[in-house]
Amino acid sequence: MRNFSLFLRSLLFAAVTLIATVVWSFVCLLAAPLPYNQRFWVTSRWNVFVVWCARVICGIRYQIKGAENLPNAPVVLLSKHQSAWETIFLLPNMPRPLVFVFKKEILYIPFFGWGMALLRMIPIDRSKGKRAFAHVVEHGKRRLADGQWIIMFPEGTRIPVGQSGQYKSGGTRLAIKTGALVVPIALNSGECWPKQSFIKRPGLITVSIGKPISPQGQTPDSMMQQVENWIESEMRVISPHAYSAG
Repeated sequence: MRNFSLFLRSLLFAAVTLIATVVWSFVCLLAAPLPYNQRFWVTSRWNVFVVWCARVICGIRYQIKGAENLPNAPVVLLSKHQSAWETIFLLPNMPRPLVFVFKKEILYIPFFGWGMALLRMIPIDRSKGKRAFAHVVEHGKRRLADGQWIIMFPEGTRIPVGQSGQYKSGGTRLAIKTGALVVPIALNSGECWPKQSFIKRPGLITVSIGKPISPQGQTPDSMMQQVENWIESEMRVISPHAYSAG
């Protein structure tokens, strides 16, 4: 009976968010002529609505630890990635507009991709190798200078609860190239919104924000090692049960 209830709640959530995505894509198109900060605010109301639906329909609550660690300075956020939840949640819940670095194919997704195309994100063509990173640096400098923050997922893909992916140094390379601080983020969203799972489970997601790491005197690898050490250590604090066997 409980599994059936979870299925029904997840089905309702999927239906409501699908309708909201279609409707909001047209709202975003209407907001296209607005100044960027206003356009960003309008677009990100979709994110706020989806997070609200996840809480009301599916019982997915959240808490933020370490918000005081967010500096008033250019920042590259490097976050744990377990779920689609954080890509939705973080956008409207940081003190500055966020810029995601993502594969360009996402822009081709109907409705959702249209909204993304209206924001100052950084789509990349991974087939271009080094030229793709040069593109990220070029646009990243502009975005940081404009007062936005850049967010990247150093593991590159969603990682199941209790596991760790290979941390790639693209985010720290960008920080060193631009002089931006790096702020690590640990979160356990996969416990409620598992990767490639239709079923959403009620629970409390913790988003834990670490202290800024300066790029001064660092190499990309040494900086990323600090990021990985903090995130993986913090994961054992916020999800101790997932690592109890390790």
